[in-house]
Amino acid sequence: MATSEKKGEGFLGSIILPLALAQFVCSYAASNMNVAISDISRDLGTSVQGVQLTITFFTLTMAALMIPDSKLTDISGRKRIFLIGLSIYAVGALIAALAPLLGVLVFGYSLLEGLGSALLIPPVYILVTVSYSGIARAKNFGRVSAAGGIGAAAGPLIGGLITSAISWRASFILQVLIVVAIIFLARPIVEPKYEGPKHHFDFVSAILSGLGLLLIIVGLQTTSTYGWLIASKDVSIGNTVVIPQGSISPLVIIAGVGILFNIAFYYSIRHRERVGKELLLHTHILHNLSSNLGLVTQIVQWTILQGSFFVISVFLQTVRGFSAIDTGLLLTASTIGILFTSGIAGRLAQRRSQRLLIRGGFIITILGTILLLVLGGAKTPIVNFIPGLFLIGAGVGIMLTSSVNVVQSAFPDKDQGEISGLSRSISNLGSSLGVSIVGSVLVSSTLPQNEPYGLALIVMIVIAVIGLVAAILIPKRTTQPVLEQQAAVP
Repeated sequence: MATSEKKGEGFLGSIILPLALAQFVCSYAASNMNVAISDISRDLGTSVQGVQLTITFFTLTMAALMIPDSKLTDISGRKRIFLIGLSIYAVGALIAALAPLLGVLVFGYSLLEGLGSALLIPPVYILVTVSYSGIARAKNFGRVSAAGGIGAAAGPLIGGLITSAISWRASFILQVLIVVAIIFLARPIVEPKYEGPKHHFDFVSAILSGLGLLLIIVGLQTTSTYGWLIASKDVSIGNTVVIPQGSISPLVIIAGVGILFNIAFYYSIRHRERVGKELLLHTHILHNLSSNLGLVTQIVQWTILQGSFFVISVFLQTVRGFSAIDTGLLLTASTIGILFTSGIAGRLAQRRSQRLLIRGGFIITILGTILLLVLGGAKTPIVNFIPGLFLIGAGVGIMLTSSVNVVQSAFPDKDQGEISGLSRSISNLGSSLGVSIVGSVLVSSTLPQNEPYGLALIVMIVIAVIGLVAAILIPKRTTQPVLEQQAAVP
């Protein structure tokens, strides 16, 4: 049974601190790598594209496994899965810190840290839901969501400081230490005892959903070499040409197969639902208009945040010749923007609906990206980047908590495990898409100096407009209950 926040229980004395730190470190892991691209490439003898793939597959692993791992929390317990996820994450971070080759970094960072994150994040949001109610729940959703946004925004600065002062490897050691502290702080967590039938795991649906997401991202990765719609060169396996130049691109084929797997996933869960078997995800979760539109805004937010950070980091390091610390310091403008608007989100929510805040956030983010496009360049003063970066952070900061509340509050407590997994999967898919899309634009473009950078920012603007349209379409009648809960979010 969810309870209100105990009187006198502050943030530092509550179970929210380890949960917020867990969300922080996972978001930090997705963004701190950006400022170390040059150092990692040089140290491991790889390329910018190699590091891009590593970052992309970290967030993709989370996206592909988030829904199945969310179901595991119902089977094995939220706290137990949370601690298992933390342990796997710590092992992965340690392996990544010691990686001698890119393949080892991919194993430790992309796979193990990604798996650990997929295990530990769903329990974070479920534990908030089942442990609190009313205003206390909304306040703590805000704290956890803000921690995720701050982790993503502060990652470049912290990562830049550590990379410049010590090494990019030290950033992974820091993650290990934080995770050990979270395990210690998580000891007081006591989840409500589950009373009901024993849960079973739907392996077939889990495989179908995971393969569907994986193939879509893999398809996007091919665009940097073979183009988006038409193959720009022969696609060969060994000495055999499987797709000749001028034919349909690998993206269309691979992503198309991924879409078919996702359709098969839907019909798999629908069949199990009809015959009365336990599901990975109930179909009614996918049929809620407000939740679906909220999920669209979530995927767009994280696509913009991670995509913008990646393209700006690559541009500053490869075109402007910035070091890791210089890149991190400049990106701090976005961190300040997120901190500022997330800090006043509660007061804004007392006066405005959630959907209006999401709309405003997208408009501010679009303006910020336009400023970067107009004012930034290969030879412009570096201060020209600050207004745009600040507005991007401010816009995303306004939206993060509002989108989570719109999605989570569309369902009762019994559905929170499933919607939490879907919500986190969508957010991480957005992060993976952001890095993948802008990375493909940067690598595939043959334009000189800052033109690929400008083209990537234009792509971000188009994606942000899609998010704005989704925010406008969120039904008005569903926002009032969320507003009531959100009023006290700090």
